[in-house]
Amino acid sequence: MTALPLSGITVVSVEQAVAAPYATRQLADLGARVIKVERPGGGDFARRYDTTVHGQSSYFVWLNRSKESVTLDLKDPAGRDVLEQLLATADVFVQNLAPGAAARLGLDNESLTRRHDALIPCTVSGYGTHGPWADRKAYDLLVQCQTGLVSLTGTPEETARVGVSIADIAAGMYAYSGILTALYTRATTGVARAVEVSLFEALAEWMSQPAYYTRHAGTQPPRIGTQHATIAPYGAYTAADGKQVLLSVQNEREWSALCERFLQRPELTDDPRFATGSGRVAHRDELNRIVAERFLRSDSAEAMRLLDAAGIANAGVNDVREFLDHPVLAARDRWHDVGIPGAVVPALRPPADLAGVGPRMDPVPAAGEHTARVLEELGRSPAEIAALRADGVI
Repeated sequence: MTALPLSGITVVSVEQAVAAPYATRQLADLGARVIKVERPGGGDFARRYDTTVHGQSSYFVWLNRSKESVTLDLKDPAGRDVLEQLLATADVFVQNLAPGAAARLGLDNESLTRRHDALIPCTVSGYGTHGPWADRKAYDLLVQCQTGLVSLTGTPEETARVGVSIADIAAGMYAYSGILTALYTRATTGVARAVEVSLFEALAEWMSQPAYYTRHAGTQPPRIGTQHATIAPYGAYTAADGKQVLLSVQNEREWSALCERFLQRPELTDDPRFATGSGRVAHRDELNRIVAERFLRSDSAEAMRLLDAAGIANAGVNDVREFLDHPVLAARDRWHDVGIPGAVVPALRPPADLAGVGPRMDPVPAAGEHTARVLEELGRSPAEIAALRADGVI
């Protein structure tokens, strides 16, 4: 079997919640050894977000497969000594501790690079480690609000949060790609460079299109539910059977095909109101009435068949249960079993497939499951491990 790309890379992570664990899980998927350092007596607080997956948290199961869990009290000098031993031979260190906590423990990027010149430290913060909001707590929805994302999401009457932890996911993705870049840089130049990502700046990047639009149009894109703010027709319509179908027209060729083959009104192709993309957006209400009336003459399956025949992108509006049973996931073998404490559950393979290489999808650890084994690797005797346990350090 082909070795995984990051086999031989060791990652130590003092992580919690979503952003940093998402970055390190992706490293583990590629074969890195990820040693997750958790608090004694409970571990990562994301373990207790819910209990829906056979008693385990849905967040924790998603984010922590293929990792080793070690419990350490980092406020105790003996716990910090163990962490320093781990860092001495690690390639990467990742942390997303509360503002100021890493610096107090000597785990900020600057301190770590002085002590371990081959180590790649990565800090995931809320608003950056310096600047006017460096000491401010940041959670996903707060960042969605601060970047303006919530003002774009929902209906004209009411704003809404994005239904997944999008700021955390964005930060985790950029931390992951930043670490991969730093590993490549170290391999090609010998220089280990620190990585820093903030939730705010990660999501700010994803807000670039509406930012450009607002800066130059003088007004922000409207909040219009499942419709697209700057493209029309692009949104969900209700068919005769009450089910919703979303369609998307991206250009004049597709607009012509929609008029001729679905709407069955070819004269609309060159109608001055609708002949251009900007015209269709400007006359969105009139256009939506025409499209909505046509949908009421077909059930959802027939509407989708006709749209497919016309070459118009479309999709049913699924709920989560329908997503779980999606034929693409089944046909492409995307679900694989992963162990969790006390059970086995299906989990999605990572989305990036490397030819000839299968991802590692090992079990999700119990809190502190690997503490004794890792300490033994560090040369600690059974008596020393027992003493650390008795003192509450592990």
